[in-house]
Amino acid sequence: MLFLGRAIRSSLHKPQTAELAALTTDWGERLDTACPLAEHPDPQMRRAKWVSLNGVWDCAFVACDDPASAWRGDCSPKVHGGTIVVPFSPEAPLSSVGKRPPKDAILVESRVFHRPDHGLGERVILHFEAVDWACSVWVNGAKACEHVGGYTPFSCDITPFLSDGPNRLSLSIYDPGEKGTQLRGKQRIDRGTMWYTAQSGIWQSVWYEVVPEHHIERLEIAPDADAALLEVRAAVSGGDMPLEVEVVDAGLVVAQATGNARGVELALGSVRLWSPDDPHLYDLVVRYGDDTVRSYCAFRTATVEPDEMGRPRFCLNHRPLFLRGILNQGYWPDGLLTAPSDEALVFDIETCKRLGFNMMRMHIKLERERFYYHADRLGMLVWQDMVSGGGPLSDWQTQQKPTLFPRSWTSIDDRDPIAWEKLAAGDRAYREEWSSTAHDAIVRLSAHPCIVTWVLFNEGWGQFCAGDATRMVRALDPTRPILSVSGWYDQGTGDYKGVHNYFRPQRIWRDGAAKPRAFVISEFGGLTWHVPGHSSCPEPYGYAGFASIDAWRAALSKLLSDTRKLERDGLAGYVYTQVSDVEEETNGLMSYDRRVIKLETGPGSESGP
Repeated sequence: MLFLGRAIRSSLHKPQTAELAALTTDWGERLDTACPLAEHPDPQMRRAKWVSLNGVWDCAFVACDDPASAWRGDCSPKVHGGTIVVPFSPEAPLSSVGKRPPKDAILVESRVFHRPDHGLGERVILHFEAVDWACSVWVNGAKACEHVGGYTPFSCDITPFLSDGPNRLSLSIYDPGEKGTQLRGKQRIDRGTMWYTAQSGIWQSVWYEVVPEHHIERLEIAPDADAALLEVRAAVSGGDMPLEVEVVDAGLVVAQATGNARGVELALGSVRLWSPDDPHLYDLVVRYGDDTVRSYCAFRTATVEPDEMGRPRFCLNHRPLFLRGILNQGYWPDGLLTAPSDEALVFDIETCKRLGFNMMRMHIKLERERFYYHADRLGMLVWQDMVSGGGPLSDWQTQQKPTLFPRSWTSIDDRDPIAWEKLAAGDRAYREEWSSTAHDAIVRLSAHPCIVTWVLFNEGWGQFCAGDATRMVRALDPTRPILSVSGWYDQGTGDYKGVHNYFRPQRIWRDGAAKPRAFVISEFGGLTWHVPGHSSCPEPYGYAGFASIDAWRAALSKLLSDTRKLERDGLAGYVYTQVSDVEEETNGLMSYDRRVIKLETGPGSESGP
């Protein structure tokens, strides 16, 4: 218990004043600042007429008395003080700014673009994949829209505001960091230990599309693998035209049907099932009047079902599959929450798959669409976390007490407003934002076959009414299992019992839920190895220490092998911490800059993950 106490004390948040060592990835060094992240941002909603607005923008920090309300106005200065490389946040080195906006300032990002070439009746739709946290959008001095929420995409029709020749696009952006209760994940202005550098502003791609007056705004793609059926629904801007859908496989049309936007059903007869070993995708062509959208889909089932001994297991296509998961924070030393390139996303997925892992838990972050696209096509399963937020966390409630005293995990009823205060969920605005963001994320990401589980709350961070949240998510998406609470303060809901266990021998925990649930170790490991010259800090931070890299590899291999043996006792899967080092943390399989793969070769199928 003394060792356990020391380990917990060493993991508490300590604000850091020392600068992090500058690290760059290979992709960051080769960044084309004129047009970074140039690929189409949304592979599930592609049109021919689109233009990326990523690149060099004007940037200014504008002082004001009340930033919390001033962001709703046009805060553009008469003279901009510098430039920024979009879509990197000003705090990220790749932005060329490298500092956070002052606390009493609005971040203004703007650029000039030429009027898009569009015909009579066509509309110009401006898209933002993510802006952290609240912003208003202005075109030629007229307000086009505003948005609140740092992890969700939004768009607006800017056609009425365009003029001939140059047009100025400007955003007034406000982000309170942890001084507010908004969703922010693992960002902290006072970074340290397992909390990382905060960011603000535009942090994912910006682009526009030219579309017909009556066009598709959103697709809902619902494959039914058991029945070999596909249903496609569309939200449209207006009109009453037929919705035409083609399913294409290897260049050949294998199914086509016409209906209306409320739903088109296609019977394929038989389908090739998607799996990590065979991540087969079907192309889709969807037409609505003069609008044509290209997308894709896959057929697979993700369920929790009893095995031959009656024990609940995760099943892919109705066959038990042991989940060999890895925690993915989605952070980069040069781009922070923004991967420096498309190739960087692919590298993480391919490396983890080569090392023997079949699942990534995307941790407290909603990634860009291209991450899920690559996971879809490469065959990497994904557990998708919802983003946390709320008031200041209590170290006692969310770290010390549950780690030292596992019996305390049943001590909180998260339907009680008193519990909300203990778990930083007391602010109603936070609870409403969490619910609306979870709703939007599930609707947006539901067509990705790689996502096989929704994870709602983590370690009590902003947890409230997990049972109600589970019912909401189940109603939105009945096709995937749900891990309602990962770590502790389980409420007996969802399809898994997920525990975090970094300090004790791994074992199967008893589940007192009314419904049988699959047992998973949803976080463990975190064995640390510090790589000089490739770490952000001079000292290691993680769990356990080793005299050599060989000793680290041996310990990691044994831990994974011993944990895998629990499958015979009912373990359905695990999530090892983690993909890469992140700032102070040195417990990754790779260094933070991804230049060193600490686990050079993956263990064999029997002794590996």
